[in-house]
Amino acid sequence: MSGRQPTVHHADFIQAAIAGSDAARSALVASWRRSLTLHGLDPAERKAPQRLTKSELSEARQRIEPLLRAADASLDRLYLAVGGVGCCVLLADRDGIPVERRGAVADDDTFDEWGLWTGTVWSEDSEGTNGIGTCLADQRALTIHRDQHFFSRNTLLSCTTAPIYDHEGNLAAALDVSSCRSDLTEGFVNLIAIAVGDAARRIEAENFRLVFSDARILLAPVAERSASALIAVNGDDLVIGATRSARLGLGITQQILAKGLPAADILGNLAGAAEDLDEAERGVVQRAMARAEGNVSAAASGLGISRATLHRKLARFGIRRPH
Repeated sequence: MSGRQPTVHHADFIQAAIAGSDAARSALVASWRRSLTLHGLDPAERKAPQRLTKSELSEARQRIEPLLRAADASLDRLYLAVGGVGCCVLLADRDGIPVERRGAVADDDTFDEWGLWTGTVWSEDSEGTNGIGTCLADQRALTIHRDQHFFSRNTLLSCTTAPIYDHEGNLAAALDVSSCRSDLTEGFVNLIAIAVGDAARRIEAENFRLVFSDARILLAPVAERSASALIAVNGDDLVIGATRSARLGLGITQQILAKGLPAADILGNLAGAAEDLDEAERGVVQRAMARAEGNVSAAASGLGISRATLHRKLARFGIRRPH
């Protein structure tokens, strides 16, 4: 009986919170309400989390393979920061399924038992309020700590999660650090949240650079100078891509990009932006001439412009041909 008491108390606590007025003001209680009324879940349910088959997990991994490549180094770095204190790192797809994981071998059995493993379904409609599922549902960074989870069986977990957006600004994944430790302090959880958020932005930036590997990648002039606020500019000085941070900060939509957006229209409001573009173009011309060993015809062909145009650019930038 004593083993069931916490389960009963937790379920009663959630029911009371949902019945009260907190749901209108609290994002957490709103998630509890969705779990109960929209998804039809019971907080006292003891059934283990749903798991994919090996083939289903393989298919899920394949769907976000480019993002996994972009995330690899950041996952390693994040695990180095949090793994020593009994945490594991999970990268879940937009359906709430962890497809990549970092963890200590000594903790594997414990985390596997709790479902903190690749192929386990952590969507909110399956597991109720939890770090990965609720982060994806609300599209915001959050921590679901112990009894903030919907299911009583998950109340020993602490999960800190941040959303990851793809190169077009669409929700693509969630990055999570989870722990079963009972001695995690609020201060340390806050440090984990900062580390998770930074890693998520690094993954977005690396994925963006890989997608637009043939373009110039520039920091966007947004109010908050975020390292993930990036734009991709092609050889015609048109913006052909923008991260979510850049899109939100500059009001860039897919329709605007499709019509053609001159980089100068974005960068022109900054002092020296024109000079930055000139310097970038000068570098492109210099590299083309170096690769062609000073041969103007070969350099022009490599740049896709005429000899006459290249001669004008050489004169404009004061670039001398090597002798």
